[in-house]
Amino acid sequence: MAVTKKRDVRRSVQQPGWITLEGGFAVRPCNVLDLSATGAKVVVDDPGSVPMKIRLAFARDARTGRACEVVWRRGKTLGVRFV
Repeated sequence: MAVTKKRDVRRSVQQPGWITLEGGFAVRPCNVLDLSATGAKVVVDDPGSVPMKIRLAFARDARTGRACEVVWRRGKTLGVRFV
């Protein structure tokens, strides 16, 4: 019997967020479209400048937020998984 992996429930949040690069510098604004216990979907202006490992927060303070890794990219939209 095949095991199906259920995705966590995502809820639409449509709110501004902040992406911080490793080291706590180069803060970039983003828009968080949806959120789950395991990840989020975000939109950024310059997706090419976003590395694989980032920190996503809802405040500009680099000490807040959650460590993430980018798992997919479609244009300006990124899918991130919390690590």
